[in-house]
Amino acid sequence: MPEAKDSAAVAHDVLRAIRQIMRKIATHSWQMSAQVGLTVPQLMCLKAVGEFEDQQVSEITVAAVAQRVQLSPATVSRIIDRLVRMDLVTRERRAKDRRKVCIALTTTGLERFQTLPTPLQEEFVERLMSLPTGERQVLLDSLQRISFLMGAAEIDAAPILHTGEVLERETSEADRVARE
Repeated sequence: MPEAKDSAAVAHDVLRAIRQIMRKIATHSWQMSAQVGLTVPQLMCLKAVGEFEDQQVSEITVAAVAQRVQLSPATVSRIIDRLVRMDLVTRERRAKDRRKVCIALTTTGLERFQTLPTPLQEEFVERLMSLPTGERQVLLDSLQRISFLMGAAEIDAAPILHTGEVLERETSEADRVARE
């Protein structure tokens, strides 16, 4: 029977595991940006628009994309602004209802969409879903407990694995541009 670790060793192992996860997310975010020239949130939004088009959804709105990627509409709107500047998507007002703005991929955006790599969270979800239901629940309960112990349980977070700095920079840049 293995010898039980002392409390300090267990705490260090938990912290090490958290750090490994953080490093994996940071490395993945950096690689994604270097590989496709998009941040993970930009990639997720572009992917959502492309998937809606594949499903022949006629009116793709910021709200629909926000719901799909589980980010706020304001955040997605700023991300879409960047994708428009990169000539990957367009925004068009509808003739019937000028209040409605719809999003579509450009030719460049379609080409990029068709070659997007699989985001880390999709790989993770696939692996997680292959586990038995009970094991998934134990993992969720444990992670929620860790979040509570770290004082992070009240933080609103989207289920997108990326480094927060990227999204914060996009938000700050959008706010700066809006002020100018």
